[in-house]
Amino acid sequence: MMIHEITVQAGKYKARKRVGRGRGSGHGKTSGRGHKGAGSRAGYSQRTAFEGGQTPLFRRIAKRGFTNVQFKTQFWIVNLGDIAAHPDFAKGGKVTPEALVNAGLIRDEKRPVKVLGDLSGADSLGVKLDVEAARVSDTARKLVTDAGGKVQETGTRRDRVRGVDRNSDDRSPKNLRKKPKRRAAKKFDVPAKASSKDESSQD
Repeated sequence: MMIHEITVQAGKYKARKRVGRGRGSGHGKTSGRGHKGAGSRAGYSQRTAFEGGQTPLFRRIAKRGFTNVQFKTQFWIVNLGDIAAHPDFAKGGKVTPEALVNAGLIRDEKRPVKVLGDLSGADSLGVKLDVEAARVSDTARKLVTDAGGKVQETGTRRDRVRGVDRNSDDRSPKNLRKKPKRRAAKKFDVPAKASSKDESSQD
Protein backbone atom coordinates (compact mmCIF):
# COMPACT_ATOMS: atom_id res chain seq x y z
CA MET A 1 0.00 0.00 0.00
CA MET A 2 1.30 3.42 -0.97
CA ILE A 3 0.84 6.67 0.92
CA HIS A 4 -1.23 8.23 -1.88
CA GLU A 5 -3.69 5.34 -1.63
CA ILE A 6 -4.24 6.10 2.04
CA THR A 7 -4.70 9.86 1.67
CA VAL A 8 -7.45 9.36 -0.93
CA GLN A 9 -9.64 7.77 1.74
CA ALA A 10 -8.48 10.04 4.57
CA GLY A 11 -11.34 12.19 5.83
CA LYS A 12 -13.94 10.45 3.71
CA TYR A 13 -15.87 9.17 6.72
CA LYS A 14 -16.25 11.55 9.64
CA ALA A 15 -17.04 10.06 13.04
CA ARG A 16 -20.25 11.38 14.55
CA LYS A 17 -20.17 13.54 17.67
CA ARG A 18 -20.90 11.32 20.70
CA VAL A 19 -22.51 13.53 23.34
CA GLY A 20 -23.60 12.68 26.87
CA ARG A 21 -20.71 10.28 27.57
CA GLY A 22 -19.37 11.89 30.76
CA ARG A 23 -17.39 15.02 31.59
CA GLY A 24 -14.12 13.53 30.43
CA SER A 25 -15.34 13.45 26.84
CA GLY A 26 -15.84 17.23 26.76
CA HIS A 27 -19.46 16.79 25.71
CA GLY A 28 -21.01 15.43 28.88
CA LYS A 29 -23.70 16.69 31.25
CA THR A 30 -25.53 19.28 29.08
CA SER A 31 -24.18 17.65 25.87
CA GLY A 32 -23.09 20.95 24.35
CA ARG A 33 -26.51 22.59 24.72
CA GLY A 34 -25.63 24.90 27.60
CA HIS A 35 -27.96 25.87 30.46
CA LYS A 36 -31.65 26.67 30.05
CA GLY A 37 -33.19 28.61 27.21
CA ALA A 38 -34.81 27.48 23.98
CA GLY A 39 -31.59 25.93 22.67
CA SER A 40 -31.49 23.43 25.51
CA ARG A 41 -35.00 22.10 24.83
CA ALA A 42 -35.89 19.27 22.52
CA GLY A 43 -37.35 20.20 19.17
CA TYR A 44 -35.69 23.62 19.01
CA SER A 45 -34.75 24.93 15.56
CA GLN A 46 -33.25 28.35 14.89
CA ARG A 47 -34.20 30.21 11.75
CA THR A 48 -31.56 31.61 9.43
CA ALA A 49 -29.96 34.92 10.50
CA PHE A 50 -31.67 34.81 13.94
CA GLU A 51 -29.60 36.82 16.44
CA GLY A 52 -31.35 36.08 19.68
CA GLY A 53 -34.08 38.66 19.27
CA GLN A 54 -31.94 41.72 18.53
CA THR A 55 -32.31 43.53 15.21
CA PRO A 56 -30.67 41.26 12.65
CA LEU A 57 -27.88 42.43 10.38
CA PHE A 58 -29.98 42.62 7.21
CA ARG A 59 -32.29 45.09 8.97
CA ARG A 60 -29.48 47.18 10.44
CA ILE A 61 -27.83 47.86 7.07
CA ALA A 62 -29.07 50.95 5.24
CA LYS A 63 -31.03 50.35 2.04
CA ARG A 64 -29.88 52.56 -0.83
CA GLY A 65 -30.27 52.50 -4.57
CA PHE A 66 -32.22 50.15 -6.77
CA THR A 67 -31.59 46.69 -8.20
CA ASN A 68 -33.25 44.65 -10.91
CA VAL A 69 -32.17 41.33 -9.43
CA GLN A 70 -35.75 40.37 -8.55
CA PHE A 71 -36.75 40.75 -12.20
CA LYS A 72 -33.96 38.48 -13.48
CA THR A 73 -35.11 35.73 -15.84
CA GLN A 74 -34.13 32.26 -14.59
CA PHE A 75 -33.45 29.68 -17.32
CA TRP A 76 -33.11 25.93 -17.47
CA ILE A 77 -29.67 25.42 -19.05
CA VAL A 78 -29.08 22.45 -21.40
CA ASN A 79 -25.94 21.72 -23.43
CA LEU A 80 -26.07 20.29 -26.94
CA GLY A 81 -23.67 17.55 -25.85
CA ASP A 82 -26.14 16.31 -23.22
CA ILE A 83 -28.98 16.36 -25.75
CA ALA A 84 -27.03 14.46 -28.40
CA ALA A 85 -25.83 11.88 -25.85
CA HIS A 86 -29.36 11.11 -24.60
CA PRO A 87 -31.04 8.00 -26.09
CA ASP A 88 -34.20 9.99 -26.95
CA PHE A 89 -32.20 12.22 -29.32
CA ALA A 90 -29.48 9.79 -30.44
CA LYS A 91 -31.04 9.61 -33.93
CA GLY A 92 -32.07 13.26 -34.04
CA GLY A 93 -35.59 14.62 -33.72
CA LYS A 94 -37.40 17.66 -32.40
CA VAL A 95 -36.06 19.23 -29.21
CA THR A 96 -38.78 21.05 -27.26
CA PRO A 97 -39.16 21.86 -23.56
CA GLU A 98 -41.73 19.06 -23.26
CA ALA A 99 -39.34 16.56 -24.88
CA LEU A 100 -36.53 17.69 -22.55
CA VAL A 101 -38.76 17.17 -19.51
CA ASN A 102 -39.70 13.66 -20.69
CA ALA A 103 -36.01 12.91 -21.24
CA GLY A 104 -35.15 14.13 -17.72
CA LEU A 105 -32.76 16.85 -18.93
CA ILE A 106 -34.78 19.62 -17.26
CA ARG A 107 -37.09 19.51 -14.29
CA ASP A 108 -40.25 21.18 -15.63
CA GLU A 109 -41.56 23.82 -18.00
CA LYS A 110 -41.95 26.58 -15.41
CA ARG A 111 -38.76 28.30 -16.60
CA PRO A 112 -37.73 29.09 -20.18
CA VAL A 113 -35.05 26.86 -21.69
CA LYS A 114 -31.68 28.05 -22.95
CA VAL A 115 -29.59 25.73 -25.14
CA LEU A 116 -25.80 26.14 -25.07
CA GLY A 117 -23.25 24.85 -27.56
CA ASP A 118 -20.99 22.72 -25.33
CA LEU A 119 -20.43 19.33 -27.01
CA SER A 120 -18.20 17.87 -24.26
CA GLY A 121 -15.07 17.66 -26.39
CA ALA A 122 -16.65 16.84 -29.76
CA ASP A 123 -15.99 19.09 -32.75
CA SER A 124 -19.36 18.84 -34.47
CA LEU A 125 -22.92 17.67 -33.93
CA GLY A 126 -23.49 14.25 -35.47
CA VAL A 127 -27.31 14.23 -35.48
CA LYS A 128 -29.97 16.41 -37.09
CA LEU A 129 -31.97 18.29 -34.48
CA ASP A 130 -34.88 20.72 -34.75
CA VAL A 131 -34.42 22.89 -31.67
CA GLU A 132 -37.30 24.96 -30.32
CA ALA A 133 -36.41 26.87 -27.16
CA ALA A 134 -36.70 30.32 -25.62
CA ARG A 135 -33.00 31.03 -26.15
CA VAL A 136 -30.29 29.34 -28.22
CA SER A 137 -26.70 30.59 -28.09
CA ASP A 138 -25.01 31.60 -31.35
CA THR A 139 -22.54 28.71 -31.00
CA ALA A 140 -25.35 26.19 -30.56
CA ARG A 141 -27.28 27.69 -33.48
CA LYS A 142 -24.28 27.32 -35.80
CA LEU A 143 -23.65 23.70 -34.73
CA VAL A 144 -27.30 22.74 -35.28
CA THR A 145 -27.59 24.41 -38.69
CA ASP A 146 -24.25 22.97 -39.85
CA ALA A 147 -25.60 19.50 -39.02
CA GLY A 148 -28.70 20.15 -41.16
CA GLY A 149 -31.08 20.99 -38.33
CA LYS A 150 -33.28 23.99 -37.59
CA VAL A 151 -33.42 26.48 -34.75
CA GLN A 152 -36.55 28.31 -33.61
CA GLU A 153 -36.21 30.73 -30.70
CA THR A 154 -39.56 31.46 -29.07
CA GLY A 155 -38.13 34.15 -26.79
CA THR A 156 -39.05 34.96 -23.22
CA ARG A 157 -41.98 37.00 -21.96
CA ARG A 158 -39.63 39.98 -21.69
CA ASP A 159 -38.65 39.57 -25.35
CA ARG A 160 -42.28 39.50 -26.45
CA VAL A 161 -43.17 42.59 -24.40
CA ARG A 162 -40.22 44.54 -25.82
CA GLY A 163 -40.89 43.35 -29.37
CA VAL A 164 -37.62 41.47 -29.83
CA ASP A 165 -37.48 38.91 -32.65
CA ARG A 166 -34.87 36.36 -31.61
CA ASN A 167 -34.80 34.69 -35.03
CA SER A 168 -33.83 37.80 -37.00
CA ASP A 169 -30.45 39.44 -37.34
CA ASP A 170 -31.84 42.63 -35.81
CA ARG A 171 -32.61 41.78 -32.18
CA SER A 172 -33.15 45.33 -31.01
CA PRO A 173 -36.42 46.04 -29.14
CA LYS A 174 -39.20 47.51 -31.28
CA ASN A 175 -41.67 48.39 -28.51
CA LEU A 176 -39.82 51.06 -26.58
CA ARG A 177 -41.81 52.53 -23.72
CA LYS A 178 -39.65 55.65 -23.58
CA LYS A 179 -38.89 57.74 -26.62
CA PRO A 180 -35.22 58.62 -27.16
CA LYS A 181 -34.30 61.97 -25.69
CA ARG A 182 -34.05 64.78 -28.16
CA ARG A 183 -30.90 66.83 -28.16
CA ALA A 184 -31.50 70.13 -26.53
CA ALA A 185 -31.33 73.00 -29.01
CA LYS A 186 -28.35 75.22 -28.40
CA LYS A 187 -28.33 78.98 -28.80
CA PHE A 188 -25.97 78.99 -31.74
CA ASP A 189 -28.11 76.42 -33.59
CA VAL A 190 -31.05 78.84 -33.90
CA PRO A 191 -30.17 82.32 -35.23
CA ALA A 192 -31.61 85.14 -33.15
CA LYS A 193 -34.23 87.34 -34.83
CA ALA A 194 -33.43 91.00 -35.29
CA SER A 195 -35.41 93.28 -33.04
CA SER A 196 -37.71 96.02 -34.35
CA LYS A 197 -35.33 98.77 -33.09
CA ASP A 198 -32.44 97.28 -35.07
CA GLU A 199 -34.59 97.15 -38.20
CA SER A 200 -35.64 100.77 -37.81
CA SER A 201 -32.06 101.94 -37.28
CA GLN A 202 -30.96 100.15 -40.45
CA ASP A 203 -33.66 101.94 -42.46
